[in-house]
Amino acid sequence: MTAVRQDAWSAEDDLILAEVTLRHIREGSTQLTAFEEVGEKIGRTAAACGFRWNSCVRKRYEAAIGIAKAQRQKRNYMKKQGSLVGSPAVASLTSVVELEEGIYKNDGVTEETISIDAVIRFLRGWKNTVQESNRHVKMLEKELRMKDEELLNLREENKRLFSQVNEVQSDYRVVNDDYKALIQIMDRARRLAFLNEEEDESKTRFKMDANGNLERIE
Repeated sequence: MTAVRQDAWSAEDDLILAEVTLRHIREGSTQLTAFEEVGEKIGRTAAACGFRWNSCVRKRYEAAIGIAKAQRQKRNYMKKQGSLVGSPAVASLTSVVELEEGIYKNDGVTEETISIDAVIRFLRGWKNTVQESNRHVKMLEKELRMKDEELLNLREENKRLFSQVNEVQSDYRVVNDDYKALIQIMDRARRLAFLNEEEDESKTRFKMDANGNLERIE
């Protein structure tokens, strides 16, 4: 049973997927069969391989797909004719050159020339793939640096706000203590004033009459 992997697709996985799928197209097989073979090789499900091919890898190999289909047609044609003319490799790659460039003829193409062309096309395609991967890596590295800077700024902001909160809490405690002390002073002053009034009222008061005698006031 094929294991279900959860890690990201590597460039090597994509290359295996492309090579196997293109081979099945050339041989007239189905893509589902190709995805099943790839899944066995890299430890993924056929569905995952099919999704990766259709969503990402396929668009990188549009030209190669066209070549593979042309080779399949050529193969089918030769089978119907019952024989292959010349070397199979030369006949197959000759149709490729005619399809892509339209400037070669069967009589003027050799196996050596076609092999070199195939290698050049492969290297160009691989170079484009590597360049695209490098651009993607650089973009991810740039995003990572931006996220790191953002995280650093957020940490600094959090540190500053935490310091401000501590200062506000300290000021609040000081003001609260002063307020409580003021309330206590006001309570004591109110009680003292009340006691003084009572003492004044309890004291005996006198007044002097017309004869110069002191008379108690009730």
